[in-house]
Amino acid sequence: MEWDWDFAWSILPQLLAGFRVTLIATALGAVVAAVLGLVFAILRRSRNRAVARTTGFVVEFIRGTPLLVQLYFIFYVLPDLGIRLPTLTAGVIGMGLHYATYTAEVYRGGIEAVAKGQWEAAKATNLTARQTWIHVILPQAVPPMIPAMANYLLAMFKETPLLSAITVLELMNQARSVANSSYRYVEPMTMVGVMFLIVSVISVIGLRWLERHYGRVGK
Repeated sequence: MEWDWDFAWSILPQLLAGFRVTLIATALGAVVAAVLGLVFAILRRSRNRAVARTTGFVVEFIRGTPLLVQLYFIFYVLPDLGIRLPTLTAGVIGMGLHYATYTAEVYRGGIEAVAKGQWEAAKATNLTARQTWIHVILPQAVPPMIPAMANYLLAMFKETPLLSAITVLELMNQARSVANSSYRYVEPMTMVGVMFLIVSVISVIGLRWLERHYGRVGK
C-alpha cells in the first residue's frame, strides 16, 4: 500500500487530539505517582511495623501485577462495587498508582542516601518530624532522584496505549479508530510511531542532561 499524503494530512487533527489526551494522562499520572510514591516511601519507614509491613505488601502486590489488569479492575470491576470513574480519571489513577510503587523505591534510595547526621542534627535542633522532612531531608534527597523520576515519566508515556483498553481516546485509540474506519493502517500507525519517537528522543536528551547535572538514584 502506497503512502497517501492527502489522507495523512486529513487524519492529523484527530491524531493530535489523541496526542493531547496522551500528554494529559501522562502528566496527571506522573503527579499521582510522585505524590503517592512519597507517601508509600514514608509509610514504609514507619516505626509501626504493622503500617510498614502492610505498605510493603501493597507496594509489592501492585508492582507484581500487570498495569493492564489494574486498569481493567479500576474501570470494569469497581463499578460493580458502586464506584464509577470517567475513563480518563480511571486511566490516570491506574497509571499513577502503578508507577507510584516504582517512584517509592526511588524516594527510598534518595532518603537513605541522606547522611544520618542530618537526621541527628534536625533532632538536636528540636525540629518536628514535619519540619525535618520538609526543610532538611527532602531538599537533599530529591535532586539526585530527578533523573530516575524522569525515566519513569518516559516509561509511563510509552505505556499510555494501554489506556485504549478502557476506551480512553488517547493517541493509539484514535489511530486504531481511523484505521478501522478507513481500512488504511500505514499512515495512522506510522504517524503514531513518529509522534512517540519524537517525544522519546527529546525526553532522552533531557534525561541525559539531568543525569549530568543531578546524578542518578537507582531503583
